[in-house]
Formats: sequence, C-alpha cells, structure tokens
Amino acid sequence: MNDRHFDELATRFAEKIYGGAKGAIRLAVLQADLEEILPQHPLRILDIGAGLGHIGLWLAQRGHAVTLAEPAAPMLEGARVRFAEAGQAATFIQAPWQELETQVEGPFDLVVCHAVLEWLAEPQAILPTLHRLTEKAGWLSLAFYNRDALIYRNLLKGHFKKLRSGQFAGERQSLTPQRPLDPRELGVQLAANWQVIRSSGVRVFHDYMPSEFQTRTELDELLEMELAYRRHPAFAGLGRYLHWLCRPQAHN
Repeated sequence: MNDRHFDELATRFAEKIYGGAKGAIRLAVLQADLEEILPQHPLRILDIGAGLGHIGLWLAQRGHAVTLAEPAAPMLEGARVRFAEAGQAATFIQAPWQELETQVEGPFDLVVCHAVLEWLAEPQAILPTLHRLTEKAGWLSLAFYNRDALIYRNLLKGHFKKLRSGQFAGERQSLTPQRPLDPRELGVQLAANWQVIRSSGVRVFHDYMPSEFQTRTELDELLEMELAYRRHPAFAGLGRYLHWLCRPQAHN
C-alpha cells in the first residue's frame, strides 16, 4: 500500500469535505482548539498535507507566517487561488512529507498535520519528522480519522461481518481513509516524543444523527453543540476525527 494523494479527486474531495455541515463542524472545532494556544505575536507555521488551505488561510489571516506543503498539485493550486482571493501571502511547496526536511527551514513554532496519517501506508513513519520540524517549545496540531468512531458507526448499522473481518480501509477510489487510526496505538507511538495537552472530538454526534434530523437542524445549533461537547468524557472519543494538541517531550 502506498501513500494516497488526491490529484485525480481534488475537486470531489473539496466538495465532500468542505461543502456542507461536516466541513463546517471540522473547521469550527479545529479553530476553537487552536485559538486556545495561539499567542498574539506571529508564529512560523508549517501545514503538512495542507489540502485546499482552509486552516492555513485562517492562520495567515491572524498574522502568522504560514508554509503550506501539499503533494497533490490540484489541491495546492486550489490553496493558491484561495489565498490570492483573500489577499493573503504564504509559502507554497508541492512535496510529500518525506521531502519536507530538505525543502523547508525548520523547526516551526506550530506544525499542523490534519487528516494526513490515515492516508499514509505507514502512519507512524511520519512521527519522527513531525518532531524534528517542531520547535522544542512549539506545538503539534494533529487531527486523524478515528478508528473507534468507525467501529461504532458499523455497530449502529449492524455491519457485524465487516467488524469481524477487521477490514476498515476504504476502497482505492473512495474518499473513506485507507487506514483509520486506533487512538491508543497512536498514543503509545507518540509517547516517547510528545505529550498530548488537549484532545477534542470532531463531529462527536453529527455523523450519527439520522439524516432527517441532520437536514432540519440549523448549522449554528450544530456548531454550538459540537463545540460544547467536543471534550465531554462520554462523547469526545466518538468524534469522527480526533484533534490532539501536543507539546514535544523534554529530554535530558
């Protein structure tokens, strides 16, 4: 299995992820979490797998110096257009994560890695790179597709055969991530170099709502409730994605 890039599906990806309530909730939770740690002074920020630049643009609009790295040319071009339309500047690099250390001048105050790990053939392989690219007093913003939520959704649908097989990877041409992550396994892999300071669930209830309830609920109410319950101990772990804000571990 190879890392998955989105050259051929960039437009569809954009519409699927950011064209409705799911994308709005995702951005709202990520932004609310990041607001808690962002200082008033400008930071140097690296957005790995930046996609169409939604979070990167939001950070740039707050005065931060943002470098967007994205391997898929159509996605990166979409980010360029988005920044140009907003009158914002950034550095744009077309490169997979494996090449970043030779193409950027790190380390950075904040490294953003959202919805990347689940598309990698070996998700744990990126972790040492993330650590080297982050300042010792910096932050890592890590969001990933939550295997627990996928299991729960399959339980609710009665897809027990799929659960018994343990095969959760999406089809090659689908937009279902190819490698959902077990948060406990990822936590163990992170522990040597990172301390998870804050954890939030992204879409802790929306995706489980019957479709008729989704369509008749106002977006502002969905956002309010998702933000209110994103760290609730009973519901946070059900988030379709999990967002972890991490600090590098201090080593003697």
